[in-house]
Amino acid sequence: MIDENTSGSLVDPLSKIYRYIILAFVSLLTLGCYFAYDIIGGIADSLMKSMGAKESEVGSMYTMYSVAAILAVFISGFLIDRLGTRKASMIFSTLVFIGAAIVAFAPSLTILYVGRFIFGAGSEPLVVVQSAILARWFKGKELALSFGISLTVSRIGTLFALNTGEVIAGHFGGPRYALIAAMLVCLLSLMANVVYILLDRRGEKLLGLKDGSSDKIELGKIKLFKPTFWYITIMCLTFYSAIFPFTALSLKFFGEKWGIPPVSAESGSFLYKVFSNFIHMFSTTGGISSIIIFASMVLAPFAGKMVDKIGKRATLMVFGSLLMIPSHLVLGITHFYPVVPMIVLGAAFVLVPAAMWPSVPLVVEKERVGTAFGVMTAIQNIGLALFPMLNGKLREITGTYTASQVMFSSLGVIALIFAFLLLKANKKEGDILEKP
Repeated sequence: MIDENTSGSLVDPLSKIYRYIILAFVSLLTLGCYFAYDIIGGIADSLMKSMGAKESEVGSMYTMYSVAAILAVFISGFLIDRLGTRKASMIFSTLVFIGAAIVAFAPSLTILYVGRFIFGAGSEPLVVVQSAILARWFKGKELALSFGISLTVSRIGTLFALNTGEVIAGHFGGPRYALIAAMLVCLLSLMANVVYILLDRRGEKLLGLKDGSSDKIELGKIKLFKPTFWYITIMCLTFYSAIFPFTALSLKFFGEKWGIPPVSAESGSFLYKVFSNFIHMFSTTGGISSIIIFASMVLAPFAGKMVDKIGKRATLMVFGSLLMIPSHLVLGITHFYPVVPMIVLGAAFVLVPAAMWPSVPLVVEKERVGTAFGVMTAIQNIGLALFPMLNGKLREITGTYTASQVMFSSLGVIALIFAFLLLKANKKEGDILEKP
């Protein structure tokens, strides 16, 4: 019997090192997706000025992405099962790059919307493919670790988009250069995909690999889901709708209400400006907006371990939803400096997803988990399609940010109500969510 810890070299598919090389390239698959998705929010103010766009039109850029994602989620699982992870990943990576390229060079808002639609059609399915690839290579080994690492790498894309978008736009002469940077990061992800395919093809025959299960939606099974699943799904819809649509236009919000600059005042080379922006994270609009993502990157692995150890998943969802309500209200109706409420929102963003997503396999039968995740993702994207547009419209109609923040706080109230309903239903179903 071959010991994977001692066998072969870097290019030996039997070795543990080879598996981690696979992980490195697979983790890069969605780096471009996250960067390009959030670069719109990172340069929203500059983009509006250069293209003469309204806040609702910037919100619609996220809406077009999510509309495509809703449609794509229904077919991605079938494509992965039919074509395998290699071909499917290449199709979706190519769509991501094409969509980002169209956005980067769009001569009008209409063409930019087309690019965001194509980008969304490739991006969400690529996340599904990434999960299937990790299951293919790490099932029975370091699966939880591989998912954690890939998510962290992906969110580095968001962190850099929010903190460097305006730096790129200011240094190179306009927001289009930030969109071109997003296209180039998507190209990097596409190239990483090519390397993965070569490595996967080499290891497949020797290791007898099988494709992991995908989030294929089987509509006939939906009626069999228990109330606990539907409460979790509605919580997912309301919770994420109060986070991502908010951050989409939060840089402009922080700039106008508190007079916070988009970038640090440090001068020097481009790389020094980027470094300075991260150092002065709590005093720039992009830095404050990225507190939520930064908190999840740093604390999510620890939160996951805590949930595994203590259980209390439904209770943690109650607590996380509760944190969200005053955070949005403080931002909307006071002039309290936004760092503290953003840190509290970051804590909610760590706790709720850490408890929410692992709860699904506990309340859904094993053979229906793929369908459950697919339905949950599709419903989540309905909120992500609707609320960015509503956020922009409210700001245009009222001329302030108060109404938007009350809306997001109200979503927190709805999430809290369904969290309590989840607690009650969970007790009737054996209290599985509260157990370690």
